[in-house]
Amino acid sequence: MKKHLYTLLISFFAITQTFAQSTSPYKTSFKVDAPITVAGMGLSGLGLYLMQQKEPFTRAEALALRKSDVNSFDRFSAGNHSESAKKVSDFMLYGSLAAPALLLFDSDINDNTGQLLALYVETMAITGTLFTMSSAAFPRARPLTYSPAVEIGEKTRANSQNSFFAGHTAAVSTISFFTAKVFHDYNPDSPARPFVWAGAAVVPAVVGYLRLEAGKHFLSDNLVGYGVGAAVGILVPQLHKKDIGLSVAPTVIPVLGQNLDGVSLQYKF
Repeated sequence: MKKHLYTLLISFFAITQTFAQSTSPYKTSFKVDAPITVAGMGLSGLGLYLMQQKEPFTRAEALALRKSDVNSFDRFSAGNHSESAKKVSDFMLYGSLAAPALLLFDSDINDNTGQLLALYVETMAITGTLFTMSSAAFPRARPLTYSPAVEIGEKTRANSQNSFFAGHTAAVSTISFFTAKVFHDYNPDSPARPFVWAGAAVVPAVVGYLRLEAGKHFLSDNLVGYGVGAAVGILVPQLHKKDIGLSVAPTVIPVLGQNLDGVSLQYKF
């Protein structure tokens, strides 16, 4: 099964490299991007498995949870539990997965569909790795575990300790900012750019609020998830730009009145 999966992934990246990149602001490489994406998928799967292996609360431990145990910054949301907010946040997550497809209405982006898909998969794989591995390494009780209205069976599940950090918020933030970044790079002079970026900022913030109301994550979990998602969504396309402006060159460094040979590293957005 694994052999077939790896073959499929290799074939996918090989196909994406056949698409013309002459009109694209990005440069992708099978030798670099394929291993990163495959590793990201593998680590995401491992992290998900480790998340499921967390030692759940015992009944006594769950009943002993007190809001006063939560840090003052996050305490206000301890005990939140809204099933409707959870359902809406799930809908927004699944609905956002196809958001980058809107970029295909741009003819230049459409000409590079394969490359866009490769970048999108790589970006999501990186966010998936950061989220699952962090959640597995740092168990934290969800806000809903502090609610007396939540059934004890829900509190004693391993999933109840997956508060840090907010996966829904991170995923939607990655998708939103990735979409805005690609639009920005393909349309540097478009008057629509401020509105695209504003939308990219608002959508994951709404998801974060819903996850807060649902009792799935504390404010700090959502802030971290938002930040991680935004950083990955912007940086992956940026690091693939043809005119990235990263250069390494020999230079002379003045030190204590003497000129020493050295190396300069410059990066320009």
